[in-house]
Amino acid sequence: MWLLKHLSKFGVILLILEAGTVLAQADETAVKAVLNKQQICWNNGDIPCFMESYWKSDSLKFIGKSGITYGWKQILENYTKSYPDTTTMGKLTFTLLEMKTWSGTDAWVLGKWILQRTKGDVGGYFTLMFRKINGVWVIVSDHTS
Repeated sequence: MWLLKHLSKFGVILLILEAGTVLAQADETAVKAVLNKQQICWNNGDIPCFMESYWKSDSLKFIGKSGITYGWKQILENYTKSYPDTTTMGKLTFTLLEMKTWSGTDAWVLGKWILQRTKGDVGGYFTLMFRKINGVWVIVSDHTS
C-alpha cells in the first residue's frame, strides 16, 4: 500500500514536469516562429512587417553601437533611415545559439545575424528579451552588435 501511495505521487510529479516541458517547447516554437517571420519580412524589403515582432510601446528598448533607443516609433524610424532600400537591407539570416523560456511569459534569445549584400556582408550578435503580452510573443528589448 505504501508503495502504491508514493508511486502515485511520483506519477503526478512526472506528469507536471512533462506538462511544463511541453509548454516550454511550445513557447520556444512560438518564439522561433516570430524570428522566422522577421527574417521573411526583412528579406521581402518590408521593415514595417519586420517591426511587427516588436512591442508597440515607448518602453521598447534597442541597444546598439550608438547607445539605447526607446520606443517602437523611433526604432522603426531608425531602421528606415539606416536601410532605405532592399540593396542596403540585403538578405538576413539568423542563427540561434541559445534560447531560454521561463514562467510561460518570458524568453531570452542569443543569436547571430548576417546581412548578405552586394556592397559587402555585415553581421554580428544579438540578445533579445521576449515577453508574451495578450497571448502574443513580442520583443521588448533588443541588444544588437
